[in-house]
Amino acid sequence: MTRPDPRQTAALSAALSRAVDLSGLKARADATAKTPSSAAGQPAPSGEHSIDVTEANFEAEVVERSTQVPVVVALVAGWSAQSTQLVATLEKLVAEGGGAWRLAKVDIEVSPRVAQLFGVQGVPMVVAIAARQPVDAFNDVPPEDRVRQWIDSILDALRDRLPGIRAAEANAPVTEAAPESEDERFTVAEHALSLGDFTAAEAGYRAILDAEPTNADAKAALVQVQFLARTHTLDPSVIVRADTSPDDVDAQTTAADLEVAEQHVEQAFSRLIGTVRRTAGPDRDKARTHLVTLFDLFEPDDPRVIKARRDLASALF
Repeated sequence: MTRPDPRQTAALSAALSRAVDLSGLKARADATAKTPSSAAGQPAPSGEHSIDVTEANFEAEVVERSTQVPVVVALVAGWSAQSTQLVATLEKLVAEGGGAWRLAKVDIEVSPRVAQLFGVQGVPMVVAIAARQPVDAFNDVPPEDRVRQWIDSILDALRDRLPGIRAAEANAPVTEAAPESEDERFTVAEHALSLGDFTAAEAGYRAILDAEPTNADAKAALVQVQFLARTHTLDPSVIVRADTSPDDVDAQTTAADLEVAEQHVEQAFSRLIGTVRRTAGPDRDKARTHLVTLFDLFEPDDPRVIKARRDLASALF
């Protein structure tokens, strides 16, 4: 199988990873799932374990569903014969799987923003999502036996992590937590984010904080939206610029952002701690402040954050 360039899915990794887990702030999937399929913007399911996905139901059917079972996202186009061929194979295999995994089909012409999120450069492209993170991908049309092996390897790797896999294999229902009551303010902000409108999403979370300054969910979301806004179009060449210009603090902070987005968290922290050690005055303070902002993307007890805070204290004192 031909693997896509890892940088193509850097934004997706950032959006779905633990570092920037915007979807995890509120459980919204129930609202979308309970909406009749005939409602505007909602596609009808095409099979028991296969569904057509658009921007409207992406969070519920891909992001949230992936906390129970792996979701295989097939990015396709109606004009592509290869897309039709691959979807037929995937639909056959997902039916055989009995619910151990889910197939989400995305027509890139109907949902261009979803295609942009995945960095699609050609169809068909297939990405496996588990626990809100992309875990593997390919962008060709392998024979059925190789696709089956690929799916089996994902199920084997995730069987102990996702409750829905074993439940489906044992033909047992998965018990899901009762949905939280909806907060329309979060719904509006999250919808703006799903459309890639970072300005509107940030304004939505700021409005919540204006009314409730101690709202922890809104505080976390605001930090994360600001991170996505400044990283979603970063040029990978900034890493080279930073490595060749160690005294350029702007290059160091930007490179650290990209490294976090690409899941090189410890490398990003180490870069900025090194910058703090080398600099003084306003440059040192800028590097330190940026590093502390990155800490806010993670849980306080994350071991990477704990170590980096200790190393930062050593660099400062």
